[in-house]
Amino acid sequence: MKVLIIGGVAAGTKTAAKLKREDRSMEVLVLTKDADISYAGCGLPYYVGGLIEDREELIVNTPQKYAGLTGVSVETGKEVIAVNAGGKKVTARDVKSGEEKEYTYDRLVIATGASPAVLPIPGKDLPGVFKMRTPDDAVAMRAYAEEKGVKKAVVVGAGFIGLEVAENLHAKGIDVTVIDFADQLLPNIVDHEIALYIKKHLLKEGIRVITGTKGEEILGNEAVSGIRTSAGTWKCEMVVMAAGIRPNTEFVEGTGIEMFKGTIKVDSSLKTSVEDIYAVGDCAMVTNRITKKAQWSPMGSSANMEGRTLAQILAGGEKRYPGVLGTGVVKLPHLNCGRTGLTEAQAKAAGYDVITALVPTDDKAHYYPDAAFFITKIIADRTSHKLLGIQVLGPGAVDKMVDIAVMGLNMGAVLEDFENADFAYAPPFSTAIHPFVQAVYVLANKLNGSLVSMTPAEYLEGKAEGYKVVDVSPAPTIRGAMHVELSSVNGEIPGLDKEENILLVCARGKRGYFLQNRMRYYGYKNTVVLEGATFFNDVKVNVAGEKISAEEITRVKALGFLHDKRTPDKFNGRVITRNGKITAEEARTIAEAAEMFGSGEVTMTSRLTMEIQGVPFENIEPLREYLMQAGLETGGTGSKVRPVVSCKGTTCQYGLIDTFALSEEIHERFYHGYNTVKLPHKFKIAVGGCPNNCVKPDLNDLGIIGQKIPQISLEKCRGCKVCQIEKVCPIQTAKMEDGKITIDENACNHCGRCVGKCPFKAVEDSITGYRIYIGGRWGKKVAQGRYLDKIFTDKEEVLAVVEKAILLFREQGITGERFADTVARLGFADVQEQLLDNGLLERKAENIAAQKHMKGGATC
Repeated sequence: MKVLIIGGVAAGTKTAAKLKREDRSMEVLVLTKDADISYAGCGLPYYVGGLIEDREELIVNTPQKYAGLTGVSVETGKEVIAVNAGGKKVTARDVKSGEEKEYTYDRLVIATGASPAVLPIPGKDLPGVFKMRTPDDAVAMRAYAEEKGVKKAVVVGAGFIGLEVAENLHAKGIDVTVIDFADQLLPNIVDHEIALYIKKHLLKEGIRVITGTKGEEILGNEAVSGIRTSAGTWKCEMVVMAAGIRPNTEFVEGTGIEMFKGTIKVDSSLKTSVEDIYAVGDCAMVTNRITKKAQWSPMGSSANMEGRTLAQILAGGEKRYPGVLGTGVVKLPHLNCGRTGLTEAQAKAAGYDVITALVPTDDKAHYYPDAAFFITKIIADRTSHKLLGIQVLGPGAVDKMVDIAVMGLNMGAVLEDFENADFAYAPPFSTAIHPFVQAVYVLANKLNGSLVSMTPAEYLEGKAEGYKVVDVSPAPTIRGAMHVELSSVNGEIPGLDKEENILLVCARGKRGYFLQNRMRYYGYKNTVVLEGATFFNDVKVNVAGEKISAEEITRVKALGFLHDKRTPDKFNGRVITRNGKITAEEARTIAEAAEMFGSGEVTMTSRLTMEIQGVPFENIEPLREYLMQAGLETGGTGSKVRPVVSCKGTTCQYGLIDTFALSEEIHERFYHGYNTVKLPHKFKIAVGGCPNNCVKPDLNDLGIIGQKIPQISLEKCRGCKVCQIEKVCPIQTAKMEDGKITIDENACNHCGRCVGKCPFKAVEDSITGYRIYIGGRWGKKVAQGRYLDKIFTDKEEVLAVVEKAILLFREQGITGERFADTVARLGFADVQEQLLDNGLLERKAENIAAQKHMKGGATC
């Protein structure tokens, strides 16, 4: 029998290889348009991020190697353009020569996969616009980002691929914004409240996600310079199209094969509506394993399994493909997300009587060193108790939770089947009662009525309106809520009416459940526990005007919000401007934010940040999210590298260097790059364009000053009686000696005023350089910085010295002292020697990883 397979990669190559193993006598030919027959498509984003270093690591098999291993014949560079189902022939075109050729078959397998959907908008063909489907796409994207020095990128699409690309670009130090037309990220993959949690997490990690937004035009002339969307215009040098995929099935039109929105419909034997034609992989519409309804699930995992099953069927086996669960997992910065089965919305649409529980748990024994958490949303049918789906968040192995659910769903399990499941336990791996079982217990308690709770989705919808919030945490954590100490409850609770609606909130939900149990015993009739508690939900109690606790004042100060001591509950929020320079759009956003969330007033600080005045405590998080959506952030406090200040070196008549560009690079590399690195005290950096020192570089922990070092051509000096060089020197270091101009290098401040002033061109040339000051300080105790002996002419060397100064301060500074104190204690000569050496950089990883237990000493 002759089996012709169109397409390689996952489904096609798996079908062919398994078919040859099942029946060696079969004649199996694979035609593929691409030169690469089998590659790791799911690994492409990690090549972009550099975790996978070489392109060759992505290639699973070359055509030659694959043919040798399997016995399958392979022809690459052949694009099938037509199928003659009646004559059992296909026509293929050679992609290089254009020559067409016919191939016959007894059985035809279509495994042509899918291609990225590219938005049909102006500018989509500009250099700097990429898709993510083949190894060449990934290679081109990484090369472009590195060669062009891409600083900002926009990813169109917030599905699995879009978020993976965003994470990997972010890991390369690129500022990333993700937009999606849907009203949430991971649409149809996770439920709304899970998506909202992920979105807030990504914002905190520095990746903006803007949903409900349509891309309208990619801007730029010779390359991408931005993208205009329905939510505004974003500057960027790269746009990645990750807004879904489209099946590669145009060539089957007119064949009589039944289709649905471009996918090929198949039955349980993976057969199409046309005799002897089958389809597998991303081009095929299979069924959902739970609902038995048609479902398109383009995943590498299911493509491989479909191919394997089809091979067994074609070889005469009694096999059926049972369908997909839509299982998926995605790695995000410090948070992973996995899911399988039906979402709550999908389960309701399928007609189930849905009940859910959202349960935070430890992911392993809480005392084990790297213990973290799982947030599990479990979905079941209220009547039958049948498991329907699961969604899991956590920084660790969320896949193990999902895989347990997959096995349960495959076997039609009900919740009771998991009740006493003794999954593997040891402190480094799990909790004594497995986190999955703990989630089942919570949902079972809801079903039997021993727990009455409110889901996060219901809380978001406003169901808690009219409830009195009771804080059941060990210590008060919810401003304005009544705090109840669980251990003290042995009867009626003063201040609580037995008939009123009471919402019990703790850290994760367990203490709320324990208190509810006691309160119901003592006659309280309307208690409800908030699932996910404060661990998952933003719990607010309207208490405007009440005094804020000292702990909360300290917490929000770390976010850039300083308490206005004239008020009980208002704060001034510092908006970072990188170097004092913002766009008109950013200025509008800040003004709008001040009106929406503050008093409407905005001030400038001495560090060139903008401060929104009069922000009520409850408006802090909404304000931060509003700003982050526009690419702005709050902060600039704490014992860390502080935002950089810069003079206007590009417009000042004395400006010698592009201070804006240099300070923005320092901002990205050290304010952002070192944002999690705690120091003994704050570390301030200033960049000045000339020796006028307008932004006081010599009064900062580290200051950089532009230099223009004059180069004298003595052979051109005429020994003029009135020397223009001597005349123009503002500090009189240029002198005529023995009929020739001289400049005292030790006294010259390299202001560059003399360059080009000699009519005979004796001082026509200069070298651009940088002088670095260390150990300056202003404030309560002023210290004058001192410059390093070397004049630097290489910008990268300057940036290396900045990093070494930060590392030296962390390694050798004492908690509470400023860098000036460290320099004075160690001695300038010692510090200078270390900054000009590379030892600090060689110890960087060890230094940053060290547990310094620094408390910090910054008070302003």
